[in-house]
Amino acid sequence: MTVLEDRIEMADADANTKSLDEWFERLERMPVPEGFRVEIVGGYVHMTPQRDTHWVIIRRIVRALEDRFGMDVTVFSDVRIDFPGHENGFCPDVAMLKETAKKDVKGHWRYEDVEFVAEVISQGTGANDYGPKKTAYAAAEVPIYLIADPYQGRCHVYTHPKGDDYAMTTSVDFGTDIDLTDTVVDLVLKTDEFPRD
Repeated sequence: MTVLEDRIEMADADANTKSLDEWFERLERMPVPEGFRVEIVGGYVHMTPQRDTHWVIIRRIVRALEDRFGMDVTVFSDVRIDFPGHENGFCPDVAMLKETAKKDVKGHWRYEDVEFVAEVISQGTGANDYGPKKTAYAAAEVPIYLIADPYQGRCHVYTHPKGDDYAMTTSVDFGTDIDLTDTVVDLVLKTDEFPRD
């Protein structure tokens, strides 16, 4: 990469962040109904309601991470993290960060510190989770991306990011334990109480 290409890439990244900051500032001033999540995927704003099924699965995943790492683990739900790609201000259903994670100078969590992401499929935005978000998580080299799909009654685990995709995929039905002991989360995730839609 030349110095010029490097500067252009840095300018594009700054413009992306500035544009995302402006979008989120506007969205924070809007009367978003309680119980709705707002995020920006590929420059498009998506607002989705959180259903009880959705929340139960998120809570069970967060609880498993807290049981494994303790209450001080850096794990979030619906907190903005900007990911690679055009205007990707995601608010993952579950994001676990490295123990050493720190916010950047603007007060944002850095995607480079994300070790695990889980998304629970919503009917209206499921295509984002299986498509552009999966691509962005792989490009960000997130080691583990888990999709819990209550419509299929299945979980999909993506590992070993390579470029803009994952080299390995494991899919299991709800009710089957997910063995993540050979990954950074080092746990067995129980799915037997994940509800279906």
